Amino acid sequence: MKINENTLLEGHKVVLVPYNAEHVPRYHEWMKSVELQQLTASEPLTLEQEYDMQRSWREDADKCTFIILDKRLWVDSGTEEAQCMIGDVNIFLTDPTDPSMAELEIMIAEASYRGQGIGKEVTQMMMHYGVAKLGISRFQAKIGLDNDISIAMFKKLHFQQVSVCRVFKEVTLETAVDVSLRRRLLQHAGHVTEQDYQAARGGRREAASRAATDPPM
Repeated sequence: MKINENTLLEGHKVVLVPYNAEHVPRYHEWMKSVELQQLTASEPLTLEQEYDMQRSWREDADKCTFIILDKRLWVDSGTEEAQCMIGDVNIFLTDPTDPSMAELEIMIAEASYRGQGIGKEVTQMMMHYGVAKLGISRFQAKIGLDNDISIAMFKKLHFQQVSVCRVFKEVTLETAVDVSLRRRLLQHAGHVTEQDYQAARGGRREAASRAATDPPM
């Protein structure tokens, strides 16, 4: 989606940035994992296919994707952005007749970052963005039946189970964007700041350059 091609969202623990070509090699390494393939119902791709997928996600009008970065690493200007990557989050507009309904998908690829509340923060950030910028009024999540942790997280965020597909081994959960949900999103994602992504990258490069040229104390 073009709407977020120069958008950076900064939360408490994470920074969300557009999915760029420089992120593809690490993303490709993640998706060699059989565990992640199963969790995301994905097939392994070649590196060239992964680049094609990145371009598609960037251009297609029905997909909005952010790469999740570890904020602590990202604020260190000496750390390459690709080395800050810990996962991704997506909104898919799956119904051409209803652009207000979106499927939400989140992947914390780096296992060491799971169980720290990052998935919850990112989900709330993305829902807030979807409501405010994309006009989403209903969210849906499709999760593998064995992914108890993700199912529990979405239920804590007031998603309700609406169906189970034994063939695809997944459960579908939904939530409507009502006054109560808007209030909760404002409470839990109201701290998020939106920045110009390229300007933020430029600031990191300048800081790294100064650090490299400053004489030692």
